[in-house]
Amino acid sequence: MTEANPHEYPSAWAIDAILADGGTVHIRPIRPDDASAHRAFFARQSDQSVYFRFFGPRSDLTDREVTYFTTVDYHDRMAFVAFLREEMIAVGRYDRLAHGAEAEVAFAVADEHQGRGLATLLLEYLATYAATQGITRFSADTLIDNRRMLEVFEVAGFRRERRSIEHGVVHLVFDIEPTGESLAAIERRAWTAGVASIRRILQPQSVAVIGAGRNPQSIGHAVVRNLIDGGFAGPVYPVNPNAGELLGLTCSTSVEAIDGAVDLAVLAIPAAQCIEAVDACGRKGVKGLVVITSGFAEVGAEGAELQRELLLRAHRRGMRVVGPNCFGVINTASGVRLNATFASRAPAPGEVAFASQSGALGIAVLEQSLTSGLGLSSFVSMGNKSDVSSNDLLRYWQQDGQTRAILLYLESFGNPRVFARVASVVSRTTPIVVVKSGRSSAGSRAAASHTAALASPDTVVDALFRQAGVIRVDTLEELLDCGQLLANQPALAGHRLAIVG
Repeated sequence: MTEANPHEYPSAWAIDAILADGGTVHIRPIRPDDASAHRAFFARQSDQSVYFRFFGPRSDLTDREVTYFTTVDYHDRMAFVAFLREEMIAVGRYDRLAHGAEAEVAFAVADEHQGRGLATLLLEYLATYAATQGITRFSADTLIDNRRMLEVFEVAGFRRERRSIEHGVVHLVFDIEPTGESLAAIERRAWTAGVASIRRILQPQSVAVIGAGRNPQSIGHAVVRNLIDGGFAGPVYPVNPNAGELLGLTCSTSVEAIDGAVDLAVLAIPAAQCIEAVDACGRKGVKGLVVITSGFAEVGAEGAELQRELLLRAHRRGMRVVGPNCFGVINTASGVRLNATFASRAPAPGEVAFASQSGALGIAVLEQSLTSGLGLSSFVSMGNKSDVSSNDLLRYWQQDGQTRAILLYLESFGNPRVFARVASVVSRTTPIVVVKSGRSSAGSRAAASHTAALASPDTVVDALFRQAGVIRVDTLEELLDCGQLLANQPALAGHRLAIVG
């Protein structure tokens, strides 16, 4: 380490985060080798943004200034930067003041990315990090015309000690110790961002199918056919470099060659080709991915590493991922009519949402829903659950305007605490019914064999479900029966219920 950086680089603070509009971004502590990216970021800023940040007109940054901004000691001086598609799009920093417990904060967000919640996110991380370094208060000077930045401080929920205005500059000082209001603000932001990210996947305006094969028995061909037959409301773009047309649609040689915006891309290509396809989707500006392809974490260590790389590439290019090793997604809403699966039959529209960690069980539910007359509002096969999980889907389904009950088949919990917190809120208005695998040791082994799931002890699962208000059932038949009852039976007005058996 150089003398200017006496503290170790805090690599553990690098994360992929979800923004207010559902896109993703990579946030990490700044490094000296970010100098050229920082210079390019500043050069792209409008004159107004530069004025708001530096309280003066634009002038080129000197080498000394760039070095100062990108070289911090991660203790008295700290900065987080946000990257999207290898480009720096935001920076937030603090500088400790002489009296030790207070630090001055400042933020800058690229013009085209303002309004996406980046400054709010950076403030949260800066406050959390600063608290580990003995800082208890932040101060900030903001021009009175910079309403966006003033709003960031206003809604953060920290306890403000004082606010003064002098010569058009607002001076704020506030404690960064978490309060009930600040924690609630963080939860609201995370909830809103999670819902927006799922909306990108379940309510796309256009869909590309990468790996749209000419063989009617291939998965890619079936996905294109289902999108067409289901009456998807937007354009469908089959991607196949070796075919001119498929099912009456013109094929594109790559996702980047498509003449038009692409919201959702479905990947049905060999696992070894997925990384390159994800990069291409990022360059195209695709908003979400459904990776049907298998051959990832469920097959062992090499596949798990490939899955980590796929997710890293997707997040750093602004996309969330359903799968891999999944069956696809469905949204029966009249304005969407999305069937991006390779199912042989489509479900009837209804008011029950279903998510499954098992593709085979998902197929069985779709088939039995038709037999039993149970209509679905939407369906998500989570597969290996590398990114999108039941926690994200619960948030979305609570407010989608279509769903009266939620059915889940789970083999593992990514974050049981988050599940308990989210489910306890959702279950107050939208019933949740779950089949959780692994009641027996054989069941646990079966679950792990195809999704690399780590089962939780059954007694712990029961306790978690009781705490969260979740209804647990044992079989697929019970799951569907509960779904039928909850979708069709009006809520009881009181507690006068008789059961005849």
